[in-house]
Amino acid sequence: MTASTSPKPAPSSVELRIGGLVRLSTCDWPGELVATVFCQGCPWQCGYCHNPHLLPARGTDQLAWPDVLAFLETRRRLLDGVVFSGGEPTLQAGLPSAITAVRAQGFRVGLHTAGPYPERLARVLPLLDWIGFDVKAPFAEYDRITGVAGSGDSARASLALVLASGVECDLRTTVHPDLLGQPALDRLSADLAALGAGRTRIQSFRDTGAKISIPPTTNAA
Repeated sequence: MTASTSPKPAPSSVELRIGGLVRLSTCDWPGELVATVFCQGCPWQCGYCHNPHLLPARGTDQLAWPDVLAFLETRRRLLDGVVFSGGEPTLQAGLPSAITAVRAQGFRVGLHTAGPYPERLARVLPLLDWIGFDVKAPFAEYDRITGVAGSGDSARASLALVLASGVECDLRTTVHPDLLGQPALDRLSADLAALGAGRTRIQSFRDTGAKISIPPTTNAA
């Protein structure tokens, strides 16, 4: 998908709760120079969350969306794209309008998501150029990672939508040794194969800035 290069007025009514902004990133969209907008709020409570300050629906230090747009305007033709990360961006109703505004500035758009809201993800898929999809565990075992019943069903449905869309996608899985052992990773690989997906990229858990709250009875098998 090719972003428009002709500027259009940004929707004035967009409301987006933003908990952070990285003005230049080389890792949030592999191979691209991007700015990363961190959306506030997440419906899941993963024990190893690397951005725990973004979990609440409202944060203590929030950036105004018009200010972020104004900054992005100064980076036109300097950055390749903009990534919406979180938290979970699809939690917010204003995401589609925000993406439209960024595309109108001439940027390609990427999204980091774990897929908790398949219907909302479906609405923004036609606006995206790339997706970083976080696969937490074998789908039947999501509950012990996210703390939310049925979360694996949502993730499976979302990933199926992404695969059917043809949007470029990077699958990645964070491995905490107390949560995912090799047998679980093997089951995860089988789940992905059943959907026709490629292998997930394994990321080792890093405790810097993370919310470490692992239930003592967790079985990592």
